[in-house]
Amino acid sequence: MEATGTDEVEKIKSKFMSAWHNMKYSWVLKTKTYFSRNSPVFLLGKCYHFKTEGEYRALHSFLSRRKLNTEISGNVEEFRRDFISRIWLTYREEFPQIQGSALTTDCGWGCTLRTGQMLLAQGLMLHFLGRAWVWPEALDMDDSESWTSSTVRKLTASFEASLTAEREPKILPRPRRRPPRRDRDVTDTRNEVYHRKIISWFGDCPLAAFGLHQLIEHGKKSGKAAGDWYGPAVVAHILRKAVEEARDPELQGVTVYVAQDCTVYSSDVIDRQCSVMDSGKGGTKAVIILVPVRLGGERTNTDYLEFVKGILSLEYCVGIIGGKPKQSYYFAGFQDDSLIYMDPHYCQSFVDVSIKDFPLESFHCPSPKKMSFKKMDPSCTIGFYCRTVQDFEKASEEITKMLNSSSKEKYPLFTFVKGHSRDYDFASSPLHEENDLFSEDEKKRLKRFSTEEFVLL
Repeated sequence: MEATGTDEVEKIKSKFMSAWHNMKYSWVLKTKTYFSRNSPVFLLGKCYHFKTEGEYRALHSFLSRRKLNTEISGNVEEFRRDFISRIWLTYREEFPQIQGSALTTDCGWGCTLRTGQMLLAQGLMLHFLGRAWVWPEALDMDDSESWTSSTVRKLTASFEASLTAEREPKILPRPRRRPPRRDRDVTDTRNEVYHRKIISWFGDCPLAAFGLHQLIEHGKKSGKAAGDWYGPAVVAHILRKAVEEARDPELQGVTVYVAQDCTVYSSDVIDRQCSVMDSGKGGTKAVIILVPVRLGGERTNTDYLEFVKGILSLEYCVGIIGGKPKQSYYFAGFQDDSLIYMDPHYCQSFVDVSIKDFPLESFHCPSPKKMSFKKMDPSCTIGFYCRTVQDFEKASEEITKMLNSSSKEKYPLFTFVKGHSRDYDFASSPLHEENDLFSEDEKKRLKRFSTEEFVLL
């Protein structure tokens, strides 16, 4: 009875936290974000101008000064379609209980895990769908009901349930507009299959390869538990382990490399790309490179602004796990000195991704948000995707030039060096790790990162 009582208290606490976070963040999500027509907008390597035909020349001049070979797209609708097509992963409630705890929601503690999921999801979208892909129904999302009214509707349902002594509130679904039917070819059908499959890998159930339950299990091996704070550096290593442990044959062609002490060892990356797949097939793997860095001391150094802009202008960038103090965001673009991000703090209901044709709307964010670079927390993890060894070599050269040109100090933010980590008397790259998630050297580095990262919300 005592254990049951404790579980009930935890459930009540979880519901209160969900309601509080929705009331706290729903107005932010609904607030309109304004974009200037006088400056280009960058989103994960694509440039949108929002300008008239006569202003193209000035934009090309802007890009050439930065030596960026970036695809230029026009009009607001194209930007909205591209942004909405990115996968949005947020707090969820009423999902299957996390093993070893009474938690059925990640409200208040899981935001960095969610931003890490978004970064990995973008890497997988590049791998399976390509950067040009957009969700055909992106502009069909019905944004007529405000996030605030949705929250009030859920709270009202909970209150009515308590009056009638019902254990679970019954929320009447609002009528949903059926999107217009489109003629689909083989490619469209294939893309939609992968679109759903990628989202299902991040489902909030114990069997989902990159779902919250699996990430927490990997985190336990480093001393983390459900409800703990996870910083950007720790999440990078958890994502690496989750990809290594994934058993879906579709995922055998992808690997993750995490930089050591702000250094990317080229031979270690290539070894990962050339490692034999579990199926025994030959060929190289695509790699997602994660680089945990600090952009300053207690506050972000504004000297790094141009570098961050340059990174988000690259076509192979998969975003940044970052945020501002006490809150983690997924940074995906910028305009002028403001970063464009997706916010994981809105708590949504559990979606069973195992059912056929599960609803997709809650996995796509209807509107982008902007934040001044000055407010960014200095601790973050930068991500890149390289499909082939040649792509990695090209990316390392391009990023190195960018690092050298943007660094006003003696040392760049991070470096690419030739050879293996073991050649420099550091712990060798964990290609064949022990059962423990992190090596002893990695644990020391992560402990240092953890003490410098975000404060628990």
